[in-house]
Amino acid sequence: MKKHSSLVYSTDSGRLCPGCEQPVDQCGCKQRSIATPAPGSTVKIRRETKGRKGKGVTLVEGLPLASAEIDKLAKQLKAKCSSGGTVKDGIIEIQGDHRTLLQEHLKAAGFTVKLAGG
Repeated sequence: MKKHSSLVYSTDSGRLCPGCEQPVDQCGCKQRSIATPAPGSTVKIRRETKGRKGKGVTLVEGLPLASAEIDKLAKQLKAKCSSGGTVKDGIIEIQGDHRTLLQEHLKAAGFTVKLAGG
């Protein structure tokens, strides 16, 4: 039986994962895939500036991949665009407006891609 604890932060190890109660940087459950849509679903690419002081980012969402594969793809896309970026909650954020370049690259990789938003 798993012991339930309300410990969220420890001065020894920092923030703890609520799932496995290990330090976040050593968490074993973060390797699980994020809830993703079914394979064959559409990947959406959109541009967003909200909450970024007018700086635009390109968001790639709906990828039917595990989180480790999303991180690997994000690295490839950032290199392709020669830009910075990150992955947050299974959504790849690339700095700048690179919608058409990302669309071409993802279509070549076999994804069904749709430009969303304005």
